[in-house]
Amino acid sequence: MTNNIVNNLKEINGIISEACKKSNRQENDITIVAVTKYTDALGIENCINAGLCNIGENKAQQAIPKIEKLISYNKINWHFIGHLQTNKVKYVLPYFSVIHSLDRISLAKEINIQANKLNKNIDCLIQVNVANEETKFGVQPERLFDLAKEISQFNNIKITGLMTMAPYVSNAEDTRHIFSELRAMKEELASLDLPNFTLQHLSMGMSNDYAIAIEEGATIIRLGRVLLSDNTN
Repeated sequence: MTNNIVNNLKEINGIISEACKKSNRQENDITIVAVTKYTDALGIENCINAGLCNIGENKAQQAIPKIEKLISYNKINWHFIGHLQTNKVKYVLPYFSVIHSLDRISLAKEINIQANKLNKNIDCLIQVNVANEETKFGVQPERLFDLAKEISQFNNIKITGLMTMAPYVSNAEDTRHIFSELRAMKEELASLDLPNFTLQHLSMGMSNDYAIAIEEGATIIRLGRVLLSDNTN
């Protein structure tokens, strides 16, 4: 499987390179988060052996046993990228470096409480439901700035950017406006100069649309299928 990932990664890096050329960006500005919800600890180990150190998981109960099996790999940055229930925060925070899915004040309060207990600051991204999809989580765009101002009062939370999920469409070009809107929100939010906000990241773009996301400013892309699939058949 490692060879499959290596080969897939070569193709992905070529696409990243082209997207960066189109948008006058540097390739080293882009972080790949390997989305491993459908693979086991061995699959994650194969990702690590292929040179990937940022690993994304969606569910605490599935992720934590994998993390504990891989505890010796101390260079892994674990990203929690799924919807986070408030009652799961205390289980997630000891293991994860970044939470991509902060989308409500009740969750922020619990993250701050548990981070304080652990004597740590936790990097978070605010998830925005830019497309207003009923099936997706995330704060509505019109609520983003009010939520951000409330979150900025929590000293154990560091907001490092925004995250969104675009609708799955057959033509990836149709997602471009979603990503450009999130970039505009980040720029407007940065102008407020809120405490505990740095806003250096845009987590957007998945297997179907990551090239478009990069052209529109993504710094983090979340790749599962296109990275882990066997393309030899």
